[in-house]
Amino acid sequence: MTETRSPDRAVRPRAGRHRAWWIAATTGLVILVTGWSTGMPDVLTDPLRREFGWSTGAISFAFAVNIVLYGVTAPFAAALMGRFGIRRVVVAALVVMVAGAALTTAVGESWHLVLTWGLLVGLGTGAMALTFAATVANRWFVARHGLVSGVLTSASMFGGMVLMPVLAAIVHRFEWRAGVLAVGLAAAALVPLVWWVLREHPGEVGLKAYGAAEFTPAPPRTTGAAGHAVGLLGTAARTRPFWLLAGTFAVCGASTNGIMMTHFVPAASQHGMPTTVSATLLAVVGVFNTVGAAASGWLVERIDPRWLLGAYYLVRGVSLVLLPLFLGPTVQPPMIVFVVVYGLLDLATVPPTILLCREFFGGDDGAVVFGWVSAAHALGAGAAAFAGGTTRALLGSYAAVWIGAGLLCAAAALLSLRIRRAADVT
Repeated sequence: MTETRSPDRAVRPRAGRHRAWWIAATTGLVILVTGWSTGMPDVLTDPLRREFGWSTGAISFAFAVNIVLYGVTAPFAAALMGRFGIRRVVVAALVVMVAGAALTTAVGESWHLVLTWGLLVGLGTGAMALTFAATVANRWFVARHGLVSGVLTSASMFGGMVLMPVLAAIVHRFEWRAGVLAVGLAAAALVPLVWWVLREHPGEVGLKAYGAAEFTPAPPRTTGAAGHAVGLLGTAARTRPFWLLAGTFAVCGASTNGIMMTHFVPAASQHGMPTTVSATLLAVVGVFNTVGAAASGWLVERIDPRWLLGAYYLVRGVSLVLLPLFLGPTVQPPMIVFVVVYGLLDLATVPPTILLCREFFGGDDGAVVFGWVSAAHALGAGAAAFAGGTTRALLGSYAAVWIGAGLLCAAAALLSLRIRRAADVT
C-alpha cells in the first residue's frame, strides 16, 4: 500500500502517490502566483512614472510597504493557520490579494498605490509567504523535508522572475493595468483548487507524514493566534541564534527582493538594455533559483547549515559588487555568469535558515519563529527597495546600491559562522 490509515503501521509511501506530494504541489502553485506579484515593481516603475509623473522614491515607497508587509504578516499568518487552518487562511489571503490587485487599477495618486498594492496585496501575499512553505513541509514531510522546503520556497522567486517576461509582455502590449489584472485573475483561479486539495495535517486524514515511522494525530487547534505569535517572538528574542538568523536573513532580503526585484530592470534600462531583455535575465535567475534552492535543500541534510550560509552570502556579495561592471546595452558573457551564480545562490539561504529555526524552536513553533525571521527578511528588503530608489534619485546611478548590498552580504557571511548549533548549546 502507498498510504496507510492505521496508526500502528509504518509503511514508507512512494513519492508519487502519497497525498503529501499533492499538498506540496498545490502549495507550490499558490507560492508561484504569490511570487509573480513580487515582480511587479520592476515592470511597473517606469509606466507609473510616465503616466502620473510620480518620483521613483514615491513609487518605491509603495512597493517597500508591500515588501515589508509580505514578511511582517508571515508570523501572524503561521499562527492563524494553527488557529483556523491552512485552507481558510490561504483562501482569505487570496481574496485579499485579488481585491488589492483590482483596486490598484483605479489608482490616481501615489498614496492610493500605498493602500492598494502596498497594504492589501502586501497583507494577502504575506499570509502565503515563506512560512506557508515551512508549515506545509514541517507537517507533511519527515523524509525529503529539506528538498521540499527548498523547492517550495524557490517557487516564490521562480514566479517573480521566470514569469516576469510574461508580465512585461502584457504591460508592453496592452498597459500596466492589464499586468496587474493578470496577477489578480491568477490568484482568483487558485481559490477553488486550494479549498479542494489543501488539508491541515496528515493525521487529519488518517495518514502518516511522508517518511514518518509513526502515525501522529492532528494537533488541536490553538487559540489566541496573535498572542501565541508574539509570545514566541518574546521567547526567541531572548536567544542569540534568533538575532543572528534574523540579522543574516535581513541581509538576504536586502540583497534579493529589495534590489533585484525592484531595481534591476530600471538599472539595466539606465545602461541602455531593453526592458524585455532585462526581464528575461531575471527569468533565467528564477530558473536557477529553483535549482539552487533544491540543491541547498539536499546539501543541508549533509553539510553544516552554518557553513552553507557563510559560503552563500560571501559568493553572493562578490557577485553584487561586480555587477555594475557587467551592465550595458547588450548581454555579454560576464552578465551570463552573474545570472547563473546569483540565481543559484538567491534562495539557497532559505533551507538552512528553516532547518536552524526548526532545530532551535521545534516544528510548528519553528515555523512561526521562521515567520519572524522572514519579517526581518522583509524589513531588509523594504529598506533596500526604498534606499535604492532614493540613491538613484540623489546620485543618478544604482552603482552604490549594488556595492553596498555586496558589503552587507560579506558581513552576513561572518555572522552565519557565529551561530551555535542547538546540539552545542549547554
